[in-house]
Amino acid sequence: MSPMRILVADEFSAGHIAELQALGLDVEYDPHCTAEALASGTRLVETGILVVRSTRVARAAIESAPRLALIVRAGAGIDTIDVAAASERGILVSNCPGKNSVAVAELAMGLILGLDRRIADATRELRAGCWNKAEYAKADGLKGRTLGIVGLGRVGSEVARRARAFEMHVVAWSIPFRSERAEALGVGRCATLHDLAGVSDVVSVHLPQRVETRRLINADVFACMKSGAIFVNTSRGGVVDEAALAEAMRSKGLRVGLDVFETEPAGGVAPFQSAVTSAGLFVGTPHIGASTEQAQNAIADETVRICAEFVKTGTVPNVVNIEEQAPAECQLVVRHYDKVGVLASILGVLRRHEANVEEMTNRIFKGAKTAVATIRLSKAPAPEVLAEIAALTGAVIAVECKPIGFLHLAE
Repeated sequence: MSPMRILVADEFSAGHIAELQALGLDVEYDPHCTAEALASGTRLVETGILVVRSTRVARAAIESAPRLALIVRAGAGIDTIDVAAASERGILVSNCPGKNSVAVAELAMGLILGLDRRIADATRELRAGCWNKAEYAKADGLKGRTLGIVGLGRVGSEVARRARAFEMHVVAWSIPFRSERAEALGVGRCATLHDLAGVSDVVSVHLPQRVETRRLINADVFACMKSGAIFVNTSRGGVVDEAALAEAMRSKGLRVGLDVFETEPAGGVAPFQSAVTSAGLFVGTPHIGASTEQAQNAIADETVRICAEFVKTGTVPNVVNIEEQAPAECQLVVRHYDKVGVLASILGVLRRHEANVEEMTNRIFKGAKTAVATIRLSKAPAPEVLAEIAALTGAVIAVECKPIGFLHLAE
């Protein structure tokens, strides 16, 4: 058998490329590969594993890849990948959650400090030869101020730790809200997003981009914020209504720090415009939250681990498009002899009776003479189906059917 081909379509260190090669993979490294190239119709024909960081993987690319079995996003989010298209073709999608949390949290704190002390504006005037101490000696300070965190996940939790070190009072709104995590971090709970906006001197957003979070931070939220408050977003640009944000900067004097934007250029260097950048006091960075050496190495390590698990065991860590609980009504437990064709016979019976298998495992007993198959079905089979399976003489030892609800109570 020829080795599986893996295409690494974004920047990756030479050391990590060597680790992928050591797994026996045929590694193709193309850090300048574009979304258009992936969707060209021929680029992914021989590819079994695709690794991307910022490169978009569209439906057209996925449908042009007959051998593709796994897509790894070398980062936390998966919004650059058409996960629905991958699921339709039975392609696993995985990512590297939590590996860049500290890097993003550090940048969020940097933007907050930059806005409070107006570091960028003062630097610009100094570079222009102007010493303006009277103007830049004005700052609120962070000690004792209230920081509202929108989304108390991995990154939000790291921001909370750093804010507490600045002696800030920290509150959060998150779905789900994990009380134990919040208590350990010394974080208070806000019942609604609007409540958080109203009590916070600083709001920092840490939400994934999903249908339900699209422009969740909108004019209604900004209307609840204090005049002159600081607003920072280092998560995803699409969760904020930028037109409403620009208007709030003009009308309420909101001070804004962004690392992410609703519309971002595809290339590393490109022209860029946003209404927010000129609407008031603003500091920003070009989506570099995860771009520290520490974070990139941690993400690359995790990417290699995911590929290694897939190659060695067929399982995928951090998979995002597999049902945690298949929609099954019942579970067959079939104890059988470990012989060639036994499982095929059992599945043949289920097929003839149109019983759909949702999940299946087969475990071998010590000695390799017998095994037990656990088969979850979309609906309970008729008694004659069980009788037909039990009648497979010389193959099946015993068969029983249990409703899933019973199993959950037992567990």
